[in-house]
Amino acid sequence: MIRPQFLALLGLLAPALAAAQSPPPFDCGTNTQHASEDFLKSIQALHKGSNSGSPAARAATLAARDGQINVDAVFHIVSKDDKKGDITNDMPNDQLQALNDAYKDYGIQFNLINVTWNTNNDWAVGEDGPDTDMKKQLRQGTYKTLNIYFQTDLTGGVLGRCTLPSDVANGKTDHTVYWNDGCNVNANTMPGGLMDGFNKGGTAVHEAGHWMGLLHTFEGYKCDGDGDFIDDTPMESQSTDGCPDSPVKSSCSGNGGDPIHNYMDYSTDACYTGFTPKQKDRMHTLYAQYRDGN
Repeated sequence: MIRPQFLALLGLLAPALAAAQSPPPFDCGTNTQHASEDFLKSIQALHKGSNSGSPAARAATLAARDGQINVDAVFHIVSKDDKKGDITNDMPNDQLQALNDAYKDYGIQFNLINVTWNTNNDWAVGEDGPDTDMKKQLRQGTYKTLNIYFQTDLTGGVLGRCTLPSDVANGKTDHTVYWNDGCNVNANTMPGGLMDGFNKGGTAVHEAGHWMGLLHTFEGYKCDGDGDFIDDTPMESQSTDGCPDSPVKSSCSGNGGDPIHNYMDYSTDACYTGFTPKQKDRMHTLYAQYRDGN
């Protein structure tokens, strides 16, 4: 016989168990505070429709928008001793597929040239000192090579963070901007990972968007101003939690609904569907300006 006291205890535990099983809110550590002055000037000029540089440079930028970008990528799997079994051999290739599925309609594809496997209790957390040491030792390729560090215990209360494009001197691989470049992503967000709601690879897709030059759709958290400096993403003053499609989430009056399905919001992975045409143009333009040839 089940005692009434036990039933009462189950009633008290049920909300806590449900909360424990529900996905946590998405959070990302990238914003304009981490952007270079040159990058901010570039996106402000693009937002205003300004064209700078020589006619040849402008022509090259326009051509880049319609071309195919093929990005070499290196994935660094960084685990704590007791977490090595959480990341399987299939997960890097599954993550690559998630990236390419997300970007294929926007003229961008990723070529995985290497996967490194590392067991280091300090690197897996990603605190400032060890994180710097990790990147200096692991980073590969040039400034147009996307390095993603998938860390099992990423600190800071975020699922990921990534560097925005910036000026970097050609050939100077010891330059701080060079070796710090790339994305830190919680390894449990890879397809098949342990992060419920965020284990279809969408976090790496979101962070790669920053690496290509995109800001959050809710940048500035206001209904006026420049927002993310892209005209065809609706103004959004609140980041999205989950996938609130009924009723429609609309944090700014008259915006037609927040862009909850955009990869640069904070929605759950299953909610994401794509980018906008002008986000695509922005990625191609900034890749040509900052990364291609470096």
